[in-house]
Amino acid sequence: MTAPAVTATAASDRIAALLAEHDTWLRVERGLAANTVAAYRRDLARYASFLRARGLTDPGAVPESVVAEYVAALTGARDDDGRPRYAPASVARGVAAVRSFHRFCVDEGLSVRDPAGDVGAPRVPSGIPKALSEADVEALLGAVTGDGPRARRDRALLETLYAGGLRISELVGLDVADVDLDERLVRVFGKGSKERIVPIGRRAHDALADYLAHGRPLLDRPGRPGGAALFLNARGGRLTRQGAWLVVRAAGARAGLDGRLFPHVLRHSCATHLLDHGADIRVVQELLGHASLSTTQVYTKVSPDRLRAVYEAAHPRAGRAR
Repeated sequence: MTAPAVTATAASDRIAALLAEHDTWLRVERGLAANTVAAYRRDLARYASFLRARGLTDPGAVPESVVAEYVAALTGARDDDGRPRYAPASVARGVAAVRSFHRFCVDEGLSVRDPAGDVGAPRVPSGIPKALSEADVEALLGAVTGDGPRARRDRALLETLYAGGLRISELVGLDVADVDLDERLVRVFGKGSKERIVPIGRRAHDALADYLAHGRPLLDRPGRPGGAALFLNARGGRLTRQGAWLVVRAAGARAGLDGRLFPHVLRHSCATHLLDHGADIRVVQELLGHASLSTTQVYTKVSPDRLRAVYEAAHPRAGRAR
């Protein structure tokens, strides 16, 4: 009776070993961002548990029907209130993780067939980012008052997010050395540790200069782990993503924008406003660090008023008197 238990354990460990190898492959070969790798790791841990519950411990022995069953289980999962447990985007990411794992196994010669290649994922509704109006952004950026070190930090944080269209994770990853106040430039490390140089405007420059001169020195604590971090928390450590998001939400509450904020609100607003004022879409792509132009193109759908105005001004039969 002992041998089968040992064999099952060894097989289980094989799945764990392959998942660890896949994790390394995502980071080293594909260069995915740490947050994306962590999300895939969580998704695949759930998938591995699903397989083990069905006695499947060899990726090469997984039939397509089981992968389809897994997708159906994710889609049909409900919480205690009967609502879907996973959003369509979360299910789609879970399917992408499973496909990536099985493709990795085939490419590495660990499996002879890919059972996930033809399994479809649920369609994710095309969510168009809801940017704030320019007036709303002004209200948000003007919501921080006071001259204390945290107020100076929060003003610099909000101005920099909007000026450079940064992701919150990119913002909190900035070091003091990444800011060039003389040239009004910020060095940003985006997804996959890809570096880009982002310009900032006068207001962001002034807010950063004020924070560096009169805010950060008062937050800095000798010997604290903040080190070279640009944005520090009240204890002198590097501000976290959650901490930065709380700053945005607090400012939004003061500006009356409670129900209209989401983590990338200032990034989306930056892109939309640039395009509304005539910026070239490829310049916006470079600014935001999008690998594909199609990712940036979603912002061209945000402003139907601008689309109509351009159409009526340019089309010879738009109906407007000339």
